[in-house]
Formats: sequence, C-alpha cells, structure tokens
Amino acid sequence: MELNELYDKTKERMNKTIKSLRSEYDSIRAGRASAKVLDKINADYYGTPTPIVQMASVSNADARTLVIQPWDKSALSLIVKAIQASDLGINPQNDGTVIRLNFPALTEERRKQLAKDVSKTSEEAKIAIRQIRRDSIDKVKAMKKSSEITEDDQKAAEGEIQDITDDFIKQIGEIEKEKTAEIMEI
Repeated sequence: MELNELYDKTKERMNKTIKSLRSEYDSIRAGRASAKVLDKINADYYGTPTPIVQMASVSNADARTLVIQPWDKSALSLIVKAIQASDLGINPQNDGTVIRLNFPALTEERRKQLAKDVSKTSEEAKIAIRQIRRDSIDKVKAMKKSSEITEDDQKAAEGEIQDITDDFIKQIGEIEKEKTAEIMEI
C-alpha cells in the first residue's frame, strides 16, 4: 500500500463518520417538525421491520405538525404502534386516514438536554475519528517495520495523518456548534 492510498482511505473512513454524525443530528428534533425524526422508526409490516417513510407519505402541515398518510390503510395502526413504542415522545393522533404528529414547543430544560445529547454524540464521533487515526498510524508503523518506507517517511506520514485528523475533529466541532445553536434558538 502506498502512503497516498492510505491517506485517501483514512479520509474516506473519516468522511463516513462525519456523514453518520450528520444523520444522527438530523434525527434530533430542534423545535420544528421534520420527517427525519421518523428515519429510525420501523413498523412491523407483514412481519418485516419497515421504515415508516417506505410505508407512507410524510409531509409538514405546518412548522410543528407532521402528517403521515399510509399508502396501505391497514398499516395505519402499525405505524401508530411503532411511533408510540419509539423514544420520540409524541402521541400520534389517528383519524382513520392519516396520522398527525404535533410537536410541542421545546422547553428550556428539554433544549439543554438535547444540547447535552448533541455534545455526547459529537464526542463519540471524535473518538471514532481518533480510532481511525490510530489504525492508520499502525499501518504506517507496519510499513516501516517491513521496510516499505524510511523512518523519515514514517514521521512525515504520521504528521500528515495527524493533520487530517485535526481537520476532521474541527469539522465535528463546527457541526456540533451549528446543531447546538439550532436547538437553543428560541
């Protein structure tokens, strides 16, 4: 393996971590109704866990209300059960044809808790980035041990991997700051 190839694979793995972080943050509601909060909720549809967004159309009636209209009316009660069993904390209103989710305004206490959750998720992403750095540096050391690279190349490669890591850690910090600001705005 060549060093440039190693750098590319390191960046690719770190980009996947950033993408996962963004996906995780999208599922955290910040005062506005968003269909993304349903992404992780699966309903038991004919014995198969199926994402709600694959069973129904989801739209915003207004800033705080989601409307879920199943394509198969028999799935209505299944979707309601799945939402009630989730950690969403919203009681779905079923009128026989559509399900309405009314999101209450966030309290200050709830905003602070969400901000803590964002911070915790951010720290987990940073740990994942550091683990990727450790794996890459181990590969560089193995390359040095097998005489594929010189000691100077090893030091330069470790420095480059640290620079890549620093950039991604900085990105995570910026993403966390944006999400925290979104949650805390009134």
